[in-house]
Amino acid sequence: MTDLHRRLKPAALCGWLLFGLWAGPAFAHDIDQDEALRLTEQGHILPLHVLIEDALQRYPGRFLGAELERDDGRYIYELELVTRDRRVVELEYDAVTGRLLDVDIDEDD
Repeated sequence: MTDLHRRLKPAALCGWLLFGLWAGPAFAHDIDQDEALRLTEQGHILPLHVLIEDALQRYPGRFLGAELERDDGRYIYELELVTRDRRVVELEYDAVTGRLLDVDIDEDD
């Protein structure tokens, strides 16, 4: 390791720490599968299949994937599907209430 690398490494680490302290609460925190299962079993969030069914009723097609995250103290499911006319749709749901929060439809051809 060169002298330059040794000097930059602590500086970069400090930069990331400061950035994390400054911006940390603004970023969403992804929830892993084990935590999602625990939250569902304890009744804190809705089961994913409930929201998948709702999304496919709104936008018939095929379910592609989902993520659960905690953002500003709120659990959010992000679902992605492809419609029958091949548009990719991303939907955000409140994981506690099931309320649809946002829809983003990819209109690119």
